[in-house]
Amino acid sequence: MKNDQKRSMRRKCTAATVVAFLALPCLARTAAVQSEPASAPLASSTFSDIPATFTPDTSSFDFVRREAMIPMRDGVKLHTVLMIPKGAVRAPMLLDRTPYNADKILSRSESPHGDAVLPLAYGELFDAGYIIVAQDVRGKDGSEGDYVSTRPLSGPLNPTRVDHSTDAYDTIDWLVKNTPESNGRVGTLGTSYDGFTTLMSLVNPHPALKAAVPMNPMVDSWRGDDDYHNGALRQVGLDYYYGQTSTRNSSEDIWRDGYDDYTTMLKAGSAYDIGKMFGGQDLPAWQHVLDHPAYDAYWRGQAMDKILAARPVTVPMLLVHSLWDQEDIYGALAVFAALKPKDPDDTKVFLAIGPWHHGQEGHEASSLGAIRFDGDTGRHFRRTVLLPFLDAHLKDGAAPANLPVVTAYETGTDVWKRYDRWPLSCASGCASVSRRLYLQGGSGLAFDKPQPAAAAFDAYVSDPRKPVPYRLRPIRPTYAEHSTWHQWLVDDQRPFSDRTDVLVYQTEPLKAPLKIAGAPVAHLFASTTGGDADFVVKLIDVYPESDPAQPEMGGYQLAVAMDILRGRYRDDPSDPKPFTPGQTTRVDVPLPNANHVFLPGHSVMVQIQSSWFPLYDRNPQTYVPNIAYAKPSDYVAATIKVFHAPGAESFVELPVADR
Repeated sequence: MKNDQKRSMRRKCTAATVVAFLALPCLARTAAVQSEPASAPLASSTFSDIPATFTPDTSSFDFVRREAMIPMRDGVKLHTVLMIPKGAVRAPMLLDRTPYNADKILSRSESPHGDAVLPLAYGELFDAGYIIVAQDVRGKDGSEGDYVSTRPLSGPLNPTRVDHSTDAYDTIDWLVKNTPESNGRVGTLGTSYDGFTTLMSLVNPHPALKAAVPMNPMVDSWRGDDDYHNGALRQVGLDYYYGQTSTRNSSEDIWRDGYDDYTTMLKAGSAYDIGKMFGGQDLPAWQHVLDHPAYDAYWRGQAMDKILAARPVTVPMLLVHSLWDQEDIYGALAVFAALKPKDPDDTKVFLAIGPWHHGQEGHEASSLGAIRFDGDTGRHFRRTVLLPFLDAHLKDGAAPANLPVVTAYETGTDVWKRYDRWPLSCASGCASVSRRLYLQGGSGLAFDKPQPAAAAFDAYVSDPRKPVPYRLRPIRPTYAEHSTWHQWLVDDQRPFSDRTDVLVYQTEPLKAPLKIAGAPVAHLFASTTGGDADFVVKLIDVYPESDPAQPEMGGYQLAVAMDILRGRYRDDPSDPKPFTPGQTTRVDVPLPNANHVFLPGHSVMVQIQSSWFPLYDRNPQTYVPNIAYAKPSDYVAATIKVFHAPGAESFVELPVADR
């Protein structure tokens, strides 16, 4: 009944002139109300619906959720959550140390079933009998102490006596002494930052640490992980540092006054100016990134591959790498390369390579963007590689895992491969020798050296006022709703091949398969009219124009490996130097690892450009001490020449492997 109807009825029941046949229902109703018994008196003087104590009935749950504040050696206590299978006896433990809120990883009571409460991969491990432990790193969420982003080891970059290695040690020590359901064997694992903390647990490992699985770990943020790629600043990292370091519980997000980040950042100016719009100058972690543009002691002292290479390898580890990792595509393979020589018996250092974006191995992974795979590759990895590895090292009396040194998904053919080493080819000493794919006149690309041609080079104008976007516009902020940040590395590259500031070279359709397994390197002979320049190189698989099985993939340009180099670091990453305008200079651009087969009928393409915006900050092309602080007047257009003449043959060195 509507409110005005209710008010009208009340007036009718109280009016003195009401007629008898209307008054009777009102009198009857009043009598009925008066006949109801009075409510029982409150048991307490407190007028509240919330009891003083309340214990949920969790008897139907198949897990026990336990929380603890674990003391570290300096007295700081770290918030830790344990998810224990109900009735567990001598169960192994898996520890994930995270800055991303342990309570969110191990939820409270959304379901009575542990595998439903936990993330997919952890739910599977829970069902396999593991105790899952998540801990807030110091200074974040429920933990005490001060937060330092990727806190370095105690030493020159960290004046305290605690770091992630000591915190991992103290945590494991407490867990084995205070978890009666466990067998006293612990594994560490995690993705991204949590992969970094996993590596940190190996620096001075606790005797109970028996296995580690660093997945897509942050290893060297200048060489090719989160902050820089070969000296080019990944300015979209501002969103991450703002969210992670502006508050203890990561409750703040950067706003935008426009839909397209390309426009927003172009108007703002330099990386420092972009940060200043949001108060970034007051965030120490972001300022550290800006103030260390070269590969100095700040970055070298934090590089986990170098840190671990200086120590013995005592704990078996499974390093996990994603071929299209949009955030940490460098780290896992760098650690593998550094540590594998220290494991001559092939018992400690293992590697898994999958066709994934950052962290996709822990989720459903039957496709990435428009690219389809042969089944759920994430589930295959977890069931046939991850679980056997963990079981073999953490469960009582478990059988050996029978894993190869390297388990890798081969894209193009879409099959899993077992290898005894990585990479499969190199410049010398390997079963097959790297091959040079030469840029040719007329936009050609071939394994034969270029012949003298009318033009010894190709040229383009790089204008920082109109930079090449790294993906199709509008470009949404990294963590925005509907952002497809996780798939941009497999975006179709056709929209960029028509730009006048992008050079394109392409082979004839292949008559036989071409397999590469390792890291390609582009060796360019180039010149610029400016004092500095960036070089972006893309190695692309061009699909045939017609694909009956998947018509929308006809002519698709799939990036197999692509990256950027800031030209001032072409000779020494720690010692920048300008270009001499007009002088031909060799520039070597390392590309990420690939495990790919270019199929017959496909072509190989190489694209070259000098900006990749707004993922990377714009090189002003005027030589300035620190590009992050460049002024508007510093940004000038420059003509870039790339040579393909005898004596100055530009080529891409492919790690071609015998099939």
